[in-house]
Amino acid sequence: MLAMSNLNEDLPPSEFIDRKIGELGDWRGETLGRLRDLIKAALPDVLEEVKWMGTPVWSHGGIICTGETYKAKVKLTFLKGALLDDPAGLFNASLDGNARRAIDLQKGEEIDAEAFTALIRAAAVLNAAGAKAKKAK
Repeated sequence: MLAMSNLNEDLPPSEFIDRKIGELGDWRGETLGRLRDLIKAALPDVLEEVKWMGTPVWSHGGIICTGETYKAKVKLTFLKGALLDDPAGLFNASLDGNARRAIDLQKGEEIDAEAFTALIRAAAVLNAAGAKAKKAK
């Protein structure tokens, strides 16, 4: 296996993300992989990118969300999350920002797949509408 520091950001994004998930080798990789699968199922034509020092990014008419891994959590940050309805209350981080909202998952936590899929699709619709993320008044 390659060490994380040896991952090559010049790889095609999907391959880079595959390797990153594999190299995590723990619950964080499994969680990020599950979330990625849900994103791709919700939007089969989603664009996978790698930005910001190796951060997986999913785009559809603009950035939908980023997938970051930390020692104690996996974080999905929705760039226009403040404009999205979240009836299931998936957003649990970055709640005070003007634009972004995030979902933090810790070891053993599961996500409501149906609600997450709806959130991903709503973010794509928002991008397609050309909406600008602004603080709700």
